[in-house]
Amino acid sequence: MEEIDSGGAGHKLREKAYDRFTHHLLARDIRPGQFISQRQLVELTGLSLGAIRELVPRLESEGLIKTVPQRGMQVAHVDLSLVRDAFQFRLFMESAAVAIFTTEASDATLAQLRHEHESILADQRGGVTADLVARAQTVDWSLHWTIIASLGNAIIADAYRVNSIKVRLIRQEQTLLSGALVTPVMQEHMAIIEAMETRDPRRAVAAMEAHINSARNRALGLR
Repeated sequence: MEEIDSGGAGHKLREKAYDRFTHHLLARDIRPGQFISQRQLVELTGLSLGAIRELVPRLESEGLIKTVPQRGMQVAHVDLSLVRDAFQFRLFMESAAVAIFTTEASDATLAQLRHEHESILADQRGGVTADLVARAQTVDWSLHWTIIASLGNAIIADAYRVNSIKVRLIRQEQTLLSGALVTPVMQEHMAIIEAMETRDPRRAVAAMEAHINSARNRALGLR
């Protein structure tokens, strides 16, 4: 078992504990709404009980787990409130971010984003394989993160990262790309890219809001 100590090594181990927890959460080794003990987290992550005890307050503050009296720790439960809150957060954050990005991003950055998406759309004509779906998912997340990261604001980036974990928990079979969603999601992204290329923030914001609302509706099973 790996123990947490003070200083830089301790910080790295705390980050490792967090990364292992979120990895297992997104891999569905830990399920939304599941009750789990600190001992179970020790077994799952291979980290010490001390490391897990230091991890728990961070997970609670981020809303990834909560302590239920008489029952223990419960992993974030996916419900309509979480869907509403998580996607509303995205609308506020990404609408503002894409407006700034549209005026400040370099032509080279926009060209790279276009190339990545056109490559996916071109390759899907030969059939949607598991490898293509994985590539498309990476391109999907990369577009949104590129826009948020361009702000250079660590507080916003960290809050967005935590919300992204929650979004990926929500109806994972809906919010994660599948073969049937590769084309429509890439086309929604292309609409955002084309709007950004006009350097008109209002058009970019409208395209981003349409995409996020579409993702929210898929998460709710509305389309």
